[in-house]
Amino acid sequence: MRYKLDKSSHSVYNLNYHLILVVKYRRKALKYEDVRNRLYEIIQKLINQYEVEIINMNTGDDHIHLLFKAKPKLCLSKFINILKGVTARYLRKEFPKLRKMLWGDSFWSDSYFIATTGQVSLDTLIKYIESQGKKEK
Repeated sequence: MRYKLDKSSHSVYNLNYHLILVVKYRRKALKYEDVRNRLYEIIQKLINQYEVEIINMNTGDDHIHLLFKAKPKLCLSKFINILKGVTARYLRKEFPKLRKMLWGDSFWSDSYFIATTGQVSLDTLIKYIESQGKKEK
């Protein structure tokens, strides 16, 4: 399978990320269908402002997985903190039942997982780079 490359005026890129956000204290706040559906809606509106494209998105009872594409100019940490803050604020405001599970202003855990993804393995890339030109000894 070939890379589907994105282009801007000065770059060609393929930037895909896997993000996992976990509900604070692993509470099962996402077990409710109405909460999950609203979370998806909020995320869909928010990503348009940051020129992010969702490839796939799914939840467990206490976490969400997002697979998304981004442009090189995206500041990942800023985007993730805004995503966490906006979704938390709306969900806590609109679903009083969540306030019983989570106290204070918390919704998401302070930490998150993010990894880059690609269509080839790291080993394949290493072999490719090693095959280019001559090595200095």
